[in-house]
Amino acid sequence: MDIIRDGPTLVLRGDFDVRNTWALRAALYEHLEENLLGHDSDVVIDMTHVTTVDVTALRVLAVATREAMRHGHRLTLRGCGPHVRRMLHISRLIRVVEVERRAASA
Repeated sequence: MDIIRDGPTLVLRGDFDVRNTWALRAALYEHLEENLLGHDSDVVIDMTHVTTVDVTALRVLAVATREAMRHGHRLTLRGCGPHVRRMLHISRLIRVVEVERRAASA
């Protein structure tokens, strides 16, 4: 999995599963510390290019969401495809994380 920083956004690409949760956890908490703790911005995790995901990986995002909330900020998931959304519902983590709504098509 590739993790790319773009301002307050972390862009994830590739397989997001138990094998790379440590790398994401480290990058995410560093990003949270730089962008949230002491600033007024929120963080977005862009998952548009995530090809696979598992529950262990989604739990990392749920814990990070709670950490951001603890400091009065938001962590939002953007670009969640059907597979990611399905896993969020199956795991019931959809109750914990904030998923950006898709714009309605005209």
